[in-house]
Amino acid sequence: MKKIIIINGPNLNLLGTREPSVYGTQSFEEVLTQWQKAYPNVSLSYFQSNCEGELISKLHEVGFHYDGVILNAGAYTHTSIALADAIKAIQTPVVEVHISNTFARESFRHHSYLSSVAKGVIVGFGMKSYELALLSLID
Repeated sequence: MKKIIIINGPNLNLLGTREPSVYGTQSFEEVLTQWQKAYPNVSLSYFQSNCEGELISKLHEVGFHYDGVILNAGAYTHTSIALADAIKAIQTPVVEVHISNTFARESFRHHSYLSSVAKGVIVGFGMKSYELALLSLID
C-alpha cells in the first residue's frame, strides 16, 4: 500500500468558504473523504498549517518514509526558499499543486520557488488538481 500525504499551506483551511468563485464550495475534508474511498489501496493522510515552519517540519517528518507528498503551499509557493530547501533535502517525491491557475492571476503568483525542486506541478484544475497529483504518484 502506497503512503501519500497531502500538505496544505496557509488559508487552505478555509476551503469551501474562502473565495468560492476561485476555490469552490467544498471543504477539503469532504473531498479527502471521497478520495480515501475511491483509492482504498492508498494510505492517504492530510496535514494543514498556516505556519511555514510547521510545513517544513512535516516535510522533514514524512520525507524519508512516505511514497509521495502532494503539496499546496499556498502563498508560500511564491515566497519560501526555506520550503524549496526542505523539498530538496528529502527523498520522497513532491508534486506541487494549485487549485487555481496561478498564471491567470496576479503577476506575483506567476513565480514558484518550489516548481524547480518538485517532481511535477499541476495547476488550475480546481480540487481535481490534487487527484491528478495523486494519480501521478500511484501510477
